[in-house]
Amino acid sequence: MIELKRIDQEQDLKAAYSIREKVFVIEQQVPADAEYDQYEGTAKHYLATCEGVPCGAARWRVTDKGIKLERFAVLAEYRNKNVGAKLLEAVLQDVRKEHAAKEIYLHAQLPAVNFYKRHGFATEGDMFSECDIQHYKMIFKG
Repeated sequence: MIELKRIDQEQDLKAAYSIREKVFVIEQQVPADAEYDQYEGTAKHYLATCEGVPCGAARWRVTDKGIKLERFAVLAEYRNKNVGAKLLEAVLQDVRKEHAAKEIYLHAQLPAVNFYKRHGFATEGDMFSECDIQHYKMIFKG
């Protein structure tokens, strides 16, 4: 059973950071100083658990371009088990409630582009590189 929550407790935030550390810093070799930034304190963070085990994390924040969804991470052993989809749905639901008129966008890693397309996003512009990983900007079309 997958459960999702918007983080409001320090222990849940630590669990989310641990997931991001495993996925981005260890697995994808993103430098830790690029993974954690000045927006950690102002972004809205989420944690997904499966049978009580923390397995997914995400965040969103307000930017001058709209609402940016970021740091979607699911532990390897929980991928392709609907954790990412449930996490994305929960984040989108909250964002639309709080910021109905603003554009929602993200920077999708190349292997995740089709996942986001299935959930209502469309690519915009050319491919670009962040932390030596290929990305596309994607806009939520609903």
